[in-house]
Amino acid sequence: MAMNADLLSRIKQCPNLPSLPAIAVQVLDLAQRQSVDIAEIARIISKDPALSTKILRTVNSSFYGRTHAISTISHALVVLGLQSVKTLVLTFSLATNLAKNTGKGFKHLSYWRRSIYAATAAKTIAAKVGLVQQEEAFLTGLLADIGMLVLESVLSGEYNELCGKACTHQELLKVESETLGATHAEVAAVLAQQWKLPPVLSVPIAFSHNPEQAPDAALRKLSEVVELAGYCGDVFVDQERAAAAAIDTVRKTCAARYKMSEADCDALLNDIAARTKEVAGLFEINIGSYASYEAILEKSRDLLAEVNIQSGARQLDNQQEKTQLQERNQQLQQQATTDGLTGLANRAHLDESLKEQFAAVAGGTPLTLLMLDLDKFKSVNDKFGHQAGDAVLKEVAAEVRKAAKRPKDVAARYGGEEMVLLLPGTPRSIAPTIADVIRRAIGAKKILCGNTMLGVTVSIGVATAEPGGPLQTPAMLLKAADMAVYAAKHGGRNCVKVFAVKAA
Repeated sequence: MAMNADLLSRIKQCPNLPSLPAIAVQVLDLAQRQSVDIAEIARIISKDPALSTKILRTVNSSFYGRTHAISTISHALVVLGLQSVKTLVLTFSLATNLAKNTGKGFKHLSYWRRSIYAATAAKTIAAKVGLVQQEEAFLTGLLADIGMLVLESVLSGEYNELCGKACTHQELLKVESETLGATHAEVAAVLAQQWKLPPVLSVPIAFSHNPEQAPDAALRKLSEVVELAGYCGDVFVDQERAAAAAIDTVRKTCAARYKMSEADCDALLNDIAARTKEVAGLFEINIGSYASYEAILEKSRDLLAEVNIQSGARQLDNQQEKTQLQERNQQLQQQATTDGLTGLANRAHLDESLKEQFAAVAGGTPLTLLMLDLDKFKSVNDKFGHQAGDAVLKEVAAEVRKAAKRPKDVAARYGGEEMVLLLPGTPRSIAPTIADVIRRAIGAKKILCGNTMLGVTVSIGVATAEPGGPLQTPAMLLKAADMAVYAAKHGGRNCVKVFAVKAA
C-alpha cells in the first residue's frame, strides 16, 4: 500500500525529525567506500571519548562474553570487525540522540522499554539461529519502531490520541493503517531512506512487521528475527492478558519458524530478560522497573491456558510429547550448526570449532585456515538475480565440502560469499597446494543460470597457526586469512595467497 501522500509530505517537511548524528554519518560514509581506511575510522570514533568509552564498555561486558579485554577502538575493529563496530557506533549515537526526545503525552517509557527488549531479543535470537548479522539485528530491533517517534513529531496530539485507541502493538498497526493510511513501520522506512542506511539495516526496519514481503532472502531471515524480537518485547511491556497472548505468539512463532520447543522458547525469553537488564544499563536507557520472565509467566499461566483452549490447543500424552521433543531438539541442533542455504557449518559452529581446535596448536599441532571469496559475485546477483546467486553459492559450497575429508575438518560459510575450510594438523608447506586444487575445481565448474552456463572463480587466502608463530589466537588466524584474501583480490583474483609476516 502506497503511503498517504499528504502524510509523506508532512514527514519530509517536518523540521524536528530524528537526525543521524554527525559521527554516524562519517563512519557510514567511510565504511561504504571501496577502499576502507580502518585507521581513519578508529581515529574518528576515538575523537568522541564518551562514545568510545561506551563501545569499549559494551564489547568487554558479559553481553559479548569475550575472554580477552579489548582496550582500544583499533583493537575492537580488528577483533570484532568493521561491521560490528560500525553498528555499535550507530546504535550508541542514535540511542543517545533519540532518548532526548521526551515530548508530552507520548508514552516514551513504554516505547523505549519495548525497543530495548526488542533489540536485545533480536541479537539473542540471531545468535541462536546462526545469523551472521547479530549486531545489525540489535540495531534494527532498536529502530524498528522509530516511525512512532516520527509520527509523534509530525502529528503530536493527534498521534497520542491514536495510540490511546490501541491496547497492543499489533492493534496499533491496524489503527495507524486505517486512520493514517500508513503504519509506523512504513514511516520508519522513509526515515531510513533519508538517513541513507545500508540495505542490511533499512530492509529489516521496513519489513519488521511483514518479513515475508522482504525482497532479499538473506534480509528476509533478518527481518523475521526482528519481527519475532518485537513479539518478545510485547511480553515484557504488555499487561496481563495481552502479555499472555504475546507469550503464546512467541512460542508459536518459534515453533513454526525455528522448530523450538516450548521449554526452549521459555528459556530464550528468560535469557532475553536477564540480558536486557544489563543492556539497558550499558545504553543508559530508562526502562522502568525490571520483571523476570518467570514472574511474568507465573502471572500468565491461567490466561495462557485460556488462550490455548480458545485456539483449540490439545495436550499430548507423555510419550507423544517425549517423541516430539526429541525430534525438535534434533532439528534445533541441526539448525544451530548449519547454514540454511549452503548446508555448510554456520558461523557459530565455525567459531566454536576454531576455538576448540586452536587449543592443540600450543601442543605442536599446526592449524590451517583457508578463506575463499567468490570473485565479482555481486555481478552475478545483478545480472542473473539472487536465485542464480544462491545456486552459485551452493555449487561452490559443494566443492568446499568435498575438501573437508577428515572427521575434524570443518567446511563453513563465513558470511555472504565467503567460505572457510578449517584443516587441523595441516602444515603450512602443503596448504597452498590444497587451496589451489579447490580453486581449480571451482574454476572448472559450469553452473546453469537461466539459459546461460556460468563459470565462477574464487580468491583464496591461506593462514597457518603454528607453535611459537605470530598467530596466537583464533581471531588473529581469521584476520590473517582475511588479509591473504585481500592480497589475492588485489593480485588479480582467481589465485591463492599465503599470509606471511614480513621480516623487519
